Amino acid sequence: MTEATRRLSFGGSVEAYERGRPDYPAEAVAWLVPAGARDVLDLGAGSGKLTRALVDGVRRVVAVDPDARMLDALSARLPDVDARAGSAESIPRAPGSVDAVVVGQAWHWFDAGRASREIARVLRPGGSLGLVWNIRDPASEIAASLAAIARPSDHEAQVLGDGPKVPEPFGAVERTVVRWTRRLRPEDVVDMVTTRSYLLTESDAERRRVAAAVAGLARAHTGDDGLVVVPYVTHCFRARTPTLP
Repeated sequence: MTEATRRLSFGGSVEAYERGRPDYPAEAVAWLVPAGARDVLDLGAGSGKLTRALVDGVRRVVAVDPDARMLDALSARLPDVDARAGSAESIPRAPGSVDAVVVGQAWHWFDAGRASREIARVLRPGGSLGLVWNIRDPASEIAASLAAIARPSDHEAQVLGDGPKVPEPFGAVERTVVRWTRRLRPEDVVDMVTTRSYLLTESDAERRRVAAAVAGLARAHTGDDGLVVVPYVTHCFRARTPTLP
């Protein structure tokens, strides 16, 4: 299975992706995007999980993604957002046209060197790049139990460790974390796990096995309100391009 196939696997399960994948906490988004940023580009926007939080900040937002199915879902929910087909290595924007670029749960799909140069091209001098990942808190019991059923994504170890590599022309990378708790229905826990790219490209038998095991675990963790509590840690990183002399 090629990386390109895995990268484009989400569009075939866009509704399950929408139900299962978490939104981004406002505190994280506020840290990622500089105050006063007017034009913001959501790169690898997918179905618009991060885009929605950006729009809430009353900013001009452009959403870019290579998967037409995900962009269709984004446009259906956010018809006023300028949604464009493109990739991190070929961004459909003019040079120096945005104040900030944000990447939610997608930097690991990019060619970091090419993407850094292309992002710097579309940023204004001193512009900001923000990277963010929602990761289930590995210290929580439910996260550990889920990891025993379906392995965590390969990139999570790097995010939890030294963090992503952001090549030149960007400067030093800052980081922060936001801890929060998500409450979701048991069936949405299944969607949360089974929309991981490596499972979307697995055999039907393996997907059924994982879904059944996760469903049983979710039932065991369902509270009196019918919801499952999942602790999250949102890992945020930001870097800037040089300013003009």
